[in-house]
Amino acid sequence: MQDQAAPEATAAAAPLADRVGDLELLANNLWILIAAALVFVMHLGFAALESGLTQAKNTTNILFKNTAIVAIGLLTYAFVGFNLMYPGAWSVEGWLAAISTDLFWIDDSLDDFDASYNPAYSYWSDFIFQAMFAATAATIVSGAVAERIRLGPFLVFSAVYVAVVYPLCGSWKWGGGWLEDRGFHDFAGSTLVHSVGGWGALAGAIMLGPRLGKYLRRNDGTAVTRPIMGHSMPFAAVGVFLLWFGWFGFNGGSVLSADPATVSFVFVTTTLAAAAGAIAAMATSWIVQSKPDLTMMLNGVLAGLVGITAGADTVSVSSAVLIGAIAGAIVVLSVVAFERLKIDDPVGAISVHLVCGIWGTLAVGIFSTDPDHSFVEQLIGVVSIGALCVPASFALFAALRYTVGIRVSREEELRGLDIGEHGMEAYAGFQFFTSS
Repeated sequence: MQDQAAPEATAAAAPLADRVGDLELLANNLWILIAAALVFVMHLGFAALESGLTQAKNTTNILFKNTAIVAIGLLTYAFVGFNLMYPGAWSVEGWLAAISTDLFWIDDSLDDFDASYNPAYSYWSDFIFQAMFAATAATIVSGAVAERIRLGPFLVFSAVYVAVVYPLCGSWKWGGGWLEDRGFHDFAGSTLVHSVGGWGALAGAIMLGPRLGKYLRRNDGTAVTRPIMGHSMPFAAVGVFLLWFGWFGFNGGSVLSADPATVSFVFVTTTLAAAAGAIAAMATSWIVQSKPDLTMMLNGVLAGLVGITAGADTVSVSSAVLIGAIAGAIVVLSVVAFERLKIDDPVGAISVHLVCGIWGTLAVGIFSTDPDHSFVEQLIGVVSIGALCVPASFALFAALRYTVGIRVSREEELRGLDIGEHGMEAYAGFQFFTSS
């Protein structure tokens, strides 16, 4: 009896093993697609946050830019960015060879699950997840240059930045490049996404100069910083909650599988860092400004999220709370510092994404539970990405500034970009009266 049952059990076990493998593949692939959808929702969060923190007369312009960036980012990443970022076996010679042979357009031949590409998920799932990340880098720039940049030049900058600069940076780590070889760790992009966008935001804000009326001088020559208030705190709050929600896909999807232990751990470190960032920013703004500032607390949430993004998979839960809290304090002090430097950033994008992105990347070298993660290598990664992005960003903005111009006219800025750039209003039909 036993001798006869053994072959039957073996025959039944083989298809069961295949079935388990298929289910794992389907689970991994489905999670990557869900994560891509969550990252897509983040673009709505950026649109709501940026429009809420800017003036009503520029709302249509903000929404237009955030919609266009997604479309431009997806198409340019499909056309050139994906193949630039993942050239195969990375070396300078191999990367240049990949550019010359496989640069343009994604590979239509890999239309199914292909173990030769990746045994965990499909080629198309990989592409769409990575493409959602690519568009985010240009979205970060949008907020810092809001309310005074011309639409056309901004879209040109976004297209070039997403098509070339972002994927080149990404290839150094995620594409198997030299930063990967050195042991640099950036789990989901504190540096490779957020600081890449943050460097572009800093260059744009400097090249444009501040908004009209932001920095004034009294008759005695002393400088005055005039707050230019956002028109909708509800919009801003909704935007931050959408971003927080989408970050579960941003970080959770970066596990690149549906592994239950790792995904759930990343969810916990991500959301606790965000919560700690909110509380720390609230406390810091209360101390610095004498009153608790809602915009600072909202940016504290984002600061905590950006800060934990580099090490969400490799730091302890308690370390994640500390990283988020430090990021929340840093973002408040950074916003104040940029104000004093007269670098006008309407939404605090530079402080959130650049400054806290740098902090989060360096924090891996301090708090990681993996002894192979070195602070020196993390610093090398931060500096090298900055060394590429800073000149590239300034060169792009300078080329646009001295050819077609990047700033709207004084009259257009005062009237609002909704009318000047689009000939329409976000709140048509509303009139404001003053009492006689």
